[in-house]
Amino acid sequence: MIRIGYGYDVHKLVEGRDLIIGGIKIDFDKGLLGHSDADVLLHAVCDALLGAAALRDIGYHFPDTDNRYKDIDSKVLLKKTVEILKEHGYSVGNIDATVCAERPKINPYIPEMCRVMASLIGIGENCISVKATTTEGLGFTGRMEGISAHAVVLIKTDTDN
Repeated sequence: MIRIGYGYDVHKLVEGRDLIIGGIKIDFDKGLLGHSDADVLLHAVCDALLGAAALRDIGYHFPDTDNRYKDIDSKVLLKKTVEILKEHGYSVGNIDATVCAERPKINPYIPEMCRVMASLIGIGENCISVKATTTEGLGFTGRMEGISAHAVVLIKTDTDN
């Protein structure tokens, strides 16, 4: 059986934080605000994976009210999410994600993001697509107030759950 999941995340851009997207640090004068490292891409992927398995969302499994997750590296959250899926008999088929940011330009970092995610999930880099777009100056993204990410995933199992 195959299942499809969709995830969306957004975080506010602020000074004094590192910008982490797709598990890598990006050189920029602002970072994303959040309880964890605020990796908007990995959070969207986690939500998509959990949603595909009907296992709620990232906030349910890793609540921002729990100090164990304060400033946590979102790569840890993605790895734990994949473990949760495995416990329920699922494996990841593929991921298609889009990061929406006016600046910085994300395209140069995409190959490394795919490598990091593939390594954490245990699938081939050719099973992960990350794209980047802007909002042409419109909305909170266009005003550089925040960055968002969308992810669609396919998970699979050999049994009917």
